[in-house]
Amino acid sequence: MELYAAGLASEQEQRDVQAYVVQYPEVAEELEQIESGMELYARAFAKQPSDSVKEKVFARINNEQVESAPVATAPVEPEKNIPAPVIGIAPYWKYAAAASVALLIGSIAVNIMLYNKSNDISQNLQQTQQELASLKDENKTMEGDMAVVQNKFSKPVSLKGLEAAPDAAAKIFWMENTGEVYLDPSNLPEAPAGKQYQLWGIVDGKPVSGGMILTSKKGDKFRIQKMKTFGKVDAFAITLESEPDNTSPKGPMFVMGKM
Repeated sequence: MELYAAGLASEQEQRDVQAYVVQYPEVAEELEQIESGMELYARAFAKQPSDSVKEKVFARINNEQVESAPVATAPVEPEKNIPAPVIGIAPYWKYAAAASVALLIGSIAVNIMLYNKSNDISQNLQQTQQELASLKDENKTMEGDMAVVQNKFSKPVSLKGLEAAPDAAAKIFWMENTGEVYLDPSNLPEAPAGKQYQLWGIVDGKPVSGGMILTSKKGDKFRIQKMKTFGKVDAFAITLESEPDNTSPKGPMFVMGKM
């Protein structure tokens, strides 16, 4: 079939291939792949001829037209129809050509396979790099959380669930040397859409906003976050609010804990 696709097959071989193509669909498919491979190779290595080549070709055509112009001569007896000599191609060269075509198609297939594999490796490498970057960021965040929890000045304050959410809980880390406040909201229920938790410090019996709590998307983890600093506080509470940055609690109180 390689000889047929390359135009080197004999008449009998051409007839055989054509008959097989009609009779067997798998032969037709194989021939199509061979021809596609040859076309792909030809396009890949095709080169645009220079302008000088075009000029030489047209000059040669013009010369041949001049040389072949009719000249008045004595009438010549018409020659008898003599068939043009047919020069056969030795079987060795046929099979060598077929082998070359087969090697060419195999080379193209290998190159395509290697190209696809290279793309897969590149994509996997990029994905791995992204995962490593994500892990690095997560480790950095965890190190920050542990630094807060293990700080020698850190005083933990547990906030327990109230009637609105009995199973809810949260934890405050109060820095006794600076008055800084860190909150771990990991045991709060997921906030409904359009609502957000707000921290309150009870100072002299009055609630003072400690800031809105950054809630995570579903499936993500809560992280310890820094809230507003209180110089003095008697207790902490968290409410669920419909609007951000309220000056006084408006929503239900979920958790509370005394210092």
